[in-house]
Amino acid sequence: MWHDVRMLNATTSALLGLLVLGLLASGLWWVAQRPMFTLKTIRIEPVGEMALRHVNPSTVRTTALPRIKGNFFTANLDTVRVAFEAVPWVRKASVRREWPNKLIVTVEEHEPLGTWGDDGRLLSVKGDVFTANLAEAEEDGELPEFAGPEGSEKEVVARYRELNEWFGPLSLAADSVRLSGRYAWSVRLNNGMQVELGREQSKTTLKERVERLVKIYPQLVNRLQDRIESVDMRYPNGMALKAQGLKFGIEGKKK
Repeated sequence: MWHDVRMLNATTSALLGLLVLGLLASGLWWVAQRPMFTLKTIRIEPVGEMALRHVNPSTVRTTALPRIKGNFFTANLDTVRVAFEAVPWVRKASVRREWPNKLIVTVEEHEPLGTWGDDGRLLSVKGDVFTANLAEAEEDGELPEFAGPEGSEKEVVARYRELNEWFGPLSLAADSVRLSGRYAWSVRLNNGMQVELGREQSKTTLKERVERLVKIYPQLVNRLQDRIESVDMRYPNGMALKAQGLKFGIEGKKK
């Protein structure tokens, strides 16, 4: 080997190349550790033009900032994203760097639609269940109540919108929508009336039951005024009704 000039030259070139790479890496590491690259600003921006309502500096300081490590070069953007998505009210976050010492975090907030279940969680307009301060969520008024089996959240949101549309001719809206473990639907309206709609046997089952109620409801109100407590629409050709001090029914098998 020591008499092979070509081999010696190749070995020398390789060693010099490794030395240069090592020096370059050391230089880059030294530059990356300079104070000018220490993260000094984390700017939070909303998605689109809507201002953030619930994500504020105090919640970011206590929840996200302690989990962010490194500087402009070494901060792991996925770690930063996950840290911000752990902040209450944050649905999604994306992160980018801005030279020389800033991170820009774009945040999408949850928009609350109502409460979910009996454990204090919230349901968003997009069908996501999340945990946040209920008092903050109810700043604009009391929220509707929702419940259903795990995985049915988006279906419940879609049904809520349909029910409000179907009861629109009566100027009534849903205050509570529940899907039971047997996949039977019930709704409490904003006049306090509870309506049992039962299970879907076809795509039009529930709508047809609501339409029957909407059609006869004015007559019921004329006779009973505001005494109606609940209506059971799970009968193929009729209904059962409970009012204060009264109970009516039509024979038939429930569905």
